[in-house]
Amino acid sequence: MQLTDRTDYAFRVLMYLAANGERLATIGEIAARYGISGSHLTKIVWELGRAGFVETVRGRGGGLRLARAADKIPVGAVARHMEQGIPPVECFPGGAGKCRIAPACRYRVVLAEAEAAFFAVLDRYNVHDLANRNPELRSFLTADRR
Repeated sequence: MQLTDRTDYAFRVLMYLAANGERLATIGEIAARYGISGSHLTKIVWELGRAGFVETVRGRGGGLRLARAADKIPVGAVARHMEQGIPPVECFPGGAGKCRIAPACRYRVVLAEAEAAFFAVLDRYNVHDLANRNPELRSFLTADRR
């Protein structure tokens, strides 16, 4: 299984916020830390906020932080939310639906089982596991904090 860049960036945002605790962070600082587009992150942060993973604070001195404790944000839930509506192949719901062998094919069944197993592994972890149980990453994400 392969996750989209949107999902990858969503996890980067969540790991950054988890490593930085209750401190409000900005999209600009997160984008700079990872070397990725701030405008792209803005859309992802909006989606994470809509899903209840991130809380945003408006105004001067505002920013964003996790909406709940990092150990209460399951990796599988985030991945499912960010990947919803993106079928792994054309015969899945939401796919192009142009496969001629779909009615007789077992490939779809096998892929559905593989997808379920993939998400089952992700469900065993949370954002705290990704960010705070890795000292080297935590150091990278909190370096130069003021």
